[in-house]
Amino acid sequence: MKIISNMIEAHIFRETHDGLEFLLLRRSETEIYPGLWQMVNGKIEEDETAYQAAIREIKEETGLHPEKLWVVPNVNTFYSHESNAISLLPVFAAKVKGGEKVIICEEHSDSCWYNPEEAKNLLAWEGQRHSVDLISRYYTKDRIFWDYIEINLL
Repeated sequence: MKIISNMIEAHIFRETHDGLEFLLLRRSETEIYPGLWQMVNGKIEEDETAYQAAIREIKEETGLHPEKLWVVPNVNTFYSHESNAISLLPVFAAKVKGGEKVIICEEHSDSCWYNPEEAKNLLAWEGQRHSVDLISRYYTKDRIFWDYIEINLL
């Protein structure tokens, strides 16, 4: 069995007067996991780092441009029986401006902003829900730790 790390997971959020909202994307019917709500995810290309892949995938899948990016202290995992491999996915949090328009790609059929509890109810895997909790807690309560895990986008 192989252990691989060639994909990323990126949770996009924004601040509103009611608190944080997370962007979820609904998988198109022609894609793997049709109809599933998820965050941005994708493959790391050969010439890029994981965080560069996260920025690229965010732009490709949503048309959004992160104003800030953090490494979430969580690595999600899954086992693929087709390839007999365990995948390790670094997780990122991307903050965007509240008024930016979401432009989804053909991989997705819909997008919507949800508060953390609504987002967690729609996400299929526990690791994804845990990432929403971590992002919410670190951003709203444990902000001092964000300085240690922020990626400089300049």
